Amino acid sequence: MDWTVSDFIVFGGLLAGVGIAYTLATRLSGNRAYRTGIAVALAGAFFLIWANGAVGIIGEPDNPANLMYAAVLAVGLIGAFVARFRAAGMTRALCATAAAHGVVLLIVLIAGLGVPGKPAPIVIVIANGIFIGLWLTSAWLFRKAVKSVSASTIAVSA
Repeated sequence: MDWTVSDFIVFGGLLAGVGIAYTLATRLSGNRAYRTGIAVALAGAFFLIWANGAVGIIGEPDNPANLMYAAVLAVGLIGAFVARFRAAGMTRALCATAAAHGVVLLIVLIAGLGVPGKPAPIVIVIANGIFIGLWLTSAWLFRKAVKSVSASTIAVSA
């Protein structure tokens, strides 16, 4: 793949955006599980945008079906704001993101979207499965953050 100047600018903007978002989000909690949950969610979003823009997950990058992944990211982003970035709400937001991603995968498989034979359905399942796994891992980490905060609150009050 030959990168143009605009490709480097977009990539740099994505990296800067993820770095700024991580810095701002981690100021909300010093909890290691929370910070790791943020990192995993942002990494998933970064790689989803990058893969989708560079090669396309469903066929070619310009395939309109790839726009469904914007809805997946919107579910996560809206969920995070509704949760006010609190760990318990982030758990639900990331589970909803994983569910939305699963719905996209089902639509792709049932409708037979993409370019026939490129990539094979198994490749689409694996690629989407990795992202769903990232969303669920992040949700688990936020759940762990909730439990560790609860445990420390109990220990302090005892």
